[in-house]
Amino acid sequence: MAAPIRKIHLINFSRKLTVNTVFFLIPLYFLKIGLNGWQIGFIVSLYGLAPLLFSFPTGWINDRFSIIRIIQGALAALSLLFLLIGWTTNFYLLAIIFLLLGMANNALDVSLNSLYYKDETDMDLNKKYSLLAFWLALGTATGTFLGGVLTHYYDFRMMFFIYSIFLLTILLVVKDISQEKFFAVPLKEYRLNLFNRKTILFAVMIFVLTLHWGAEGTVYSPFLREFFGLNNLQISLYISLPLFALALSSFFIGLVKYNDLKNKNFFLSAMFLSGIGHIFMVNNNVYLSFFFRVVHEIGDGFLGALVVLYISRLFEKRSIGGSSGVLLATMTLGHMVGALIFSPLGQNVGLQYPFLISGSLLVLNTGFAYFVFRKVQY
Repeated sequence: MAAPIRKIHLINFSRKLTVNTVFFLIPLYFLKIGLNGWQIGFIVSLYGLAPLLFSFPTGWINDRFSIIRIIQGALAALSLLFLLIGWTTNFYLLAIIFLLLGMANNALDVSLNSLYYKDETDMDLNKKYSLLAFWLALGTATGTFLGGVLTHYYDFRMMFFIYSIFLLTILLVVKDISQEKFFAVPLKEYRLNLFNRKTILFAVMIFVLTLHWGAEGTVYSPFLREFFGLNNLQISLYISLPLFALALSSFFIGLVKYNDLKNKNFFLSAMFLSGIGHIFMVNNNVYLSFFFRVVHEIGDGFLGALVVLYISRLFEKRSIGGSSGVLLATMTLGHMVGALIFSPLGQNVGLQYPFLISGSLLVLNTGFAYFVFRKVQY
């Protein structure tokens, strides 16, 4: 495999390791330093707002001007911001830091995807995009596990310091990734890419798919603590171990040679598995709950690889940066809407209901995806 591709996987693994640790554990840190509920929600929403505002502009810059410099700048920014988080307890400063953190992570997300989509390495599509999803998922799993260990045996400040140095090291290792080709892409081309039946149906499908992320990001840890009485380390293990199944199922897609019909069947089966797993993880037996969590992550792993594969086929390479950035913003919007719905629902009605409802939506979305695939060729 070409060296640039390996460097993309290294950066993706590293940023997911650090950023997703923060995603799962940062509410515990905020509570520790004395922030209240609305302050925590406001800060986290700023982190989620950044992709909605900056995904398309970043992708447009990727198409016309630079990818490498954005990646380098974003890695440096993440390193500095992690260091600052560990030494800041002021609400207003933390709000600014998390807005910048969301911008930096979004810049990496869009730019690395753009570079990967534009790469012309001769490789089977299933293998290419399964590897992309695998390293992203493996970073998330490793980071969640490592973050639980670091915060259990040390403290959050030590974790942020270690992550800051780690990202700085990655920046020095990757340096220039590859030669870039740019085109003067008119805005009209993006409009044609996005406002058509094929893209709109796909956008609706992935919007519904990502609603369940909102449940996971707001009531996952409280659910585990209330239903099973798990401590922070046990919660980290419960969350992280199934994520390794997610990584492996993403990798599995690459073992199957690209075939349009097989991929569609995988996609539909994965959506259904993801929904069933979400629904049945809600029970009183922690081991049975864990089993269905693994089922859910296996489904999500298949979906992760296939979603990026389908996006790669939706747009031309010359304009895929900006166009895929809009779809990334659509997925982020689904995440935010899910959080706004499921967080108060869990607090006011019961922590199990966000998983029951979001899982049911995934099952229903399987039917919608079947309809889409019958109507449109991807």
